[in-house]
Amino acid sequence: MHAVTIAAPPESVWPWLAQMGAGRAGWYSYDWVDNDGRPSARTIVPEHQHLTVGDIMPSLPGATDSFVVAAITPARDLVLTVAAENGTNLVSWEFFLEPIGVSATRLMVRGRVGALWPGGGGKLSPTPRPIERIYWVLAHIPRWLMIPAAMFGHGLMQARQLREIKRRVERAEAPRTMEGAHG
Repeated sequence: MHAVTIAAPPESVWPWLAQMGAGRAGWYSYDWVDNDGRPSARTIVPEHQHLTVGDIMPSLPGATDSFVVAAITPARDLVLTVAAENGTNLVSWEFFLEPIGVSATRLMVRGRVGALWPGGGGKLSPTPRPIERIYWVLAHIPRWLMIPAAMFGHGLMQARQLREIKRRVERAEAPRTMEGAHG
């Protein structure tokens, strides 16, 4: 579980979550790891604002699967999953927005890994991306070692993602806050 307090209402945070995904607005983390070095969006991208259950939020550019929108309550909750072949979830990742008064939000993120992950990891592609190499290694080490290693790596990526979402939202909100102070 990770969390950050953002000086903006949930309605201002939500658009940044709705547009996440590689090949979309990015993940706001270390782009060289999870977005092929392409910078994550610094503005709201209108064409990526309409999510429905079943939509794909690609983990890597060019991916046609990975994170599936499992549940959505706009400006409140977004749940992404990666399904196993047997229908259970390999991974779930929830982004929950809790209002704090009228002008702040607590963004809480929780990731869960199912008992079947990683699934054994096949061959690496001829030119594997950094994150693919990491997943391959994690898939080939004992689970007792994989869990703390994955938690450490995910913790670094998640902390960066939350800092970057906070920075983007608050930067976008600054002109509105100034208008309200002068109007």
